[in-house]
Amino acid sequence: MLPDKTLKAFENIHTPFYYYNTELLKKTLDVYTECIKKYGYSAHYALKANTDPVLLEMIKSYGLGADCVSGNEVKVAVKAGFSPDKIVYAGVGKSDKEIETALDAGIFSFNCESVEEISVIEQIAASKKKTARIALRVNPDIDAHTHKYISTGRKEDKFGISPWMFEDVMKVINSSEHLKLIGLHFHVGSQILDLSVFKLLCKRIEEIQQWFIERDIKIENLNLGGGLGIDYADPDANPIADFREYFKIINENLIVREGQKVHFEPGRAIVAQCGTLISRVLYVKQGKRKKFAILDAGMNDLIRPALYQAHHAIRNISSKKRPMRYDVVGPVCESSDCFGKNIMMNKTERGDFIAIRSAGAYGQVMAMRYNQRDLAKAVYSKDFE
Repeated sequence: MLPDKTLKAFENIHTPFYYYNTELLKKTLDVYTECIKKYGYSAHYALKANTDPVLLEMIKSYGLGADCVSGNEVKVAVKAGFSPDKIVYAGVGKSDKEIETALDAGIFSFNCESVEEISVIEQIAASKKKTARIALRVNPDIDAHTHKYISTGRKEDKFGISPWMFEDVMKVINSSEHLKLIGLHFHVGSQILDLSVFKLLCKRIEEIQQWFIERDIKIENLNLGGGLGIDYADPDANPIADFREYFKIINENLIVREGQKVHFEPGRAIVAQCGTLISRVLYVKQGKRKKFAILDAGMNDLIRPALYQAHHAIRNISSKKRPMRYDVVGPVCESSDCFGKNIMMNKTERGDFIAIRSAGAYGQVMAMRYNQRDLAKAVYSKDFE
């Protein structure tokens, strides 16, 4: 529940907008960094989740590096002050220009996804007389039990290098002085709530490492990616992801050899719960069978429900009247512009504030101007203190 003074301040802010609880982000980062320090791990925040500059400054201040998936994200990370030696660059389709950007920035590692990509990186590095540090993103063939659009570690997914390709990969690496293999990278999916998936990942990492051990190939870094899920159904009950149990499982199941460093790439689990999309009700429309709460926010502001059929907790934060059922929809001219159906909310009227929770990840960063709608701005809890 938001303080009354904050709700009153909302009256003077044009909706829709993203409201970021910076106090909650701080608490989340406190717990996360406590865990990685306990086990001696390193972390690189996944910029794809949210690139808001205020949030990036807070995350950087806790010593996290940056995980990027485009050349422009590399630029954003550098501009935000992340040290290049803590920046990793993944992505199945890196363009020549993006590779040049990352090489010129002097990033820690390219997480490479194919023999073809490694060959191109080698050619560009050679032309610049540079050495590209690379990690192999390996497809471990693990079902993460998550939405098919965010599952990335199965053999039928487009991501990663399959173990049967290792011989060809090493031929390319060993034939050039412009490539240095520094590690292995894994990422099996996103919004993973079944923590047994991470036990299986640790087992598969050890099996895959054996191929390199048998050939006296030193693997200095193991990057386990991200993927830990959050509670979308009840964000107030579980505002911080279960980092302690997650890292306990990793520590108990991952075999780490002397001199190896272990890395993670958290995104959603860091920023999702601190963000809320605030909208106002334009109209309450009575249909033949349903009531529609029509908001001034739409799928252009938060596309996850339309794209992934994702669930977000939706609350009327203005009304204290008895609850009723509504289909909560936006103004965009698409039937998919729906945030939730048969949602129980306090009786809703024109002008009420509606809070769409857990929107800090893959919300504002995925916004667009479809129907030429304005982009929602960001406001921060620290500004209302």
